[in-house]
Amino acid sequence: MKRIFIALLSFALLMGMGVDTQAQTKKKKSKAKTTATTKKKKSGSSSPAKAKESPKPQHVELPYNSNDCLFAIPLELDKPYGPTNAPDGAGRIQEVVADKNNPNLFEREHNSVWYKVSIPYNGDLEISIVQSAPWDDYDFLVYKNTGQYFSNQVMLNKVKPVAINVADIDSAAMFAAVMKSEKAKAAEEKASRKAAPKVGGDLPELPVLEGAPDQKPTIGMFCDATDKMLTKKQNGRFIKSIPVRMGDEYYIVLDNRTNNGQGHTITVSVHADAYEPLVLFYDKKGRRYVDVDLMILERGAGGERPLVKDEHYRGGRVKFVPGFNYLVYAKKDGYFSIYREFNSRELMLQDTVMLFHMERTERGASFPIKSIYFESDEATLIGNYDSVLNEYLAMFRNHPEVNFLVKCYVHSYGINAEQDMLLSLERAKTIKSWFVKNGIDARRITTAGMTKNEIKRAAAAALNDKGAFSDIKAELIITGKGE
Repeated sequence: MKRIFIALLSFALLMGMGVDTQAQTKKKKSKAKTTATTKKKKSGSSSPAKAKESPKPQHVELPYNSNDCLFAIPLELDKPYGPTNAPDGAGRIQEVVADKNNPNLFEREHNSVWYKVSIPYNGDLEISIVQSAPWDDYDFLVYKNTGQYFSNQVMLNKVKPVAINVADIDSAAMFAAVMKSEKAKAAEEKASRKAAPKVGGDLPELPVLEGAPDQKPTIGMFCDATDKMLTKKQNGRFIKSIPVRMGDEYYIVLDNRTNNGQGHTITVSVHADAYEPLVLFYDKKGRRYVDVDLMILERGAGGERPLVKDEHYRGGRVKFVPGFNYLVYAKKDGYFSIYREFNSRELMLQDTVMLFHMERTERGASFPIKSIYFESDEATLIGNYDSVLNEYLAMFRNHPEVNFLVKCYVHSYGINAEQDMLLSLERAKTIKSWFVKNGIDARRITTAGMTKNEIKRAAAAALNDKGAFSDIKAELIITGKGE
């Protein structure tokens, strides 16, 4: 029945090619007219610009020898691999062959490719496979790496797969089989964007980000599936996830029983309780979100794992797992770079948006400091001033070309202006000394206290406001850039 379906489908495609070509030509012409009309309207209209279409995924060539277990392709979690070219043959070795004791394996590898993935944290392994052509018949097996001579043990059927999906695909239901979890996930993401929380202050609305193409899995392994295994006698697409532990390694062998078939896209993830905020970078002065050169590292017992590495990151959701440390490093010309280390526990109670402010390195840019304290009528720093100043220390360390002024303010009623002027200057020198002690070149830093006019204005304002003074204790002002 399946062969008849494929034959009819191929015949229909061949017969309809000429008609389809004409239809496509008409569509293209129609689209061109529409675009021209839109441009005319746009020139005399203030309507918002149309959102950019999502870019098509880049084609990936399967590496040579990836048909064999020894040359399995390493996958990164949550990152789609593909669309690939079609697997061709079984490689040099037929590792998977069914026998009487293992009847639910491939009867043999037809057109296979091997993948492997290292597990960075505990959870449930999920696999999404999107076929490039509906008439292909993909099956897959999942093995846990048993260590030395693993591929030989697979070949001898001494290692049994931990997950099996070799069902005979029902072609008539090809486009109807969509996981409920995928639908729910898409609906939830859409709803969360509509009801996205305000990110504070007078910030503009959250940007509409370009998403990946809408690809629904053809076969796979998900938490919401019910079948623990799909054999050759069954019709189905999805099997239930398996629990995995940090440090384990798994191999996935994907086999296309259809010769001269097409490729696929595979995505592997570990389902776990996680915090997935929308990570954005914002220029407060320009009142706009900016793209940055971003790197986010996850640090755990197994070492470092890059979560994001993008030279033109425009924003998106990032998955942070409880109990791990993370490092965020972002840079952009004309701005101070951001270097932030934190533990995921610090994020769980925060909002669904993680917003980083990009501060400009231009002359005149200022950074007011409120949470810093001195001994009464003295220039001695007290309290947890290190944690307050360390943020600025990292900024200036990463930009040795930037010079700045430290200016301090005191609460003054103008009774002894000269003494208050001197005290504010001495406090500025104390902060400069802290920066110098922590590695900043003294030649980059100048100091200033309050002027007589500033003290008069502060005293007048305080008297009018019944004793209220400004909360700003110090200010760091960019004075220019050196060599």
